[in-house]
Amino acid sequence: MSNPSPAITDIDQLKDRYALAQLLQWNANSVQSVKFDCNELSIYVDRSVLKDACGLLKPDFNFFSDVTCVDWFPNEPRFHVAYHLLSHARKERVRLKVALRGDDAVMDSIVAIWPGANYFEREIFDLFGIRFTGHPKLQRMLMPDDWEGHPLRKDYPVEGYR
Repeated sequence: MSNPSPAITDIDQLKDRYALAQLLQWNANSVQSVKFDCNELSIYVDRSVLKDACGLLKPDFNFFSDVTCVDWFPNEPRFHVAYHLLSHARKERVRLKVALRGDDAVMDSIVAIWPGANYFEREIFDLFGIRFTGHPKLQRMLMPDDWEGHPLRKDYPVEGYR
């Protein structure tokens, strides 16, 4: 059994990857960092360009798979939101990621680009407290409306607030 290859984080080594090349050609400053590991590409973009980056990639990455969130508390940026995209024609996957500070966990919704993001963004809002501006119906969907806090945050009490 061989050891896996180490992750590649040098943009210059990855600039021939289609999604990264598209983003760099569109706006070289849009890419904050990259990571290619286990044959998977993750591209960190600033939240201010996420919606436009999704619109740019949509013709080629035609399938929105899901969006997830990770809370890295107590580290900052605390939240990392990851959009998983697939290109059927290219047989390629890419992850667009946005890092958010805990005291400023707000970003644009991409529901206008991929309507399938609707419930994923609502779930992240409900469980992590991330606000998605421009979302058509940003309200709780798993927790009761009067629930206090966001239970998937790392600083949420194990037994809830009492």
